[in-house]
Amino acid sequence: MRLSEFWTAVSDEFGEAYGRTITNDLVLGEFDLTARQAIAAGTNTREIWLALCRAADVPESRWYGAGVRQPKK
Repeated sequence: MRLSEFWTAVSDEFGEAYGRTITNDLVLGEFDLTARQAIAAGTNTREIWLALCRAADVPESRWYGAGVRQPKK
């Protein structure tokens, strides 16, 4: 997942304002960092997106996010 795809997914799932808030304030237990801190630390954005989805109780059916192709079956 490219960084631009990550931000598109965040914006589409949470909206721009709440997306900024949740990526700045919500500490992801898997990394003990916020999403923005994890990005700055070089963590894979796909892993950050999935951790954010789990932490925010996003239904699994929406974990792939906008801008990201659904996996092939």
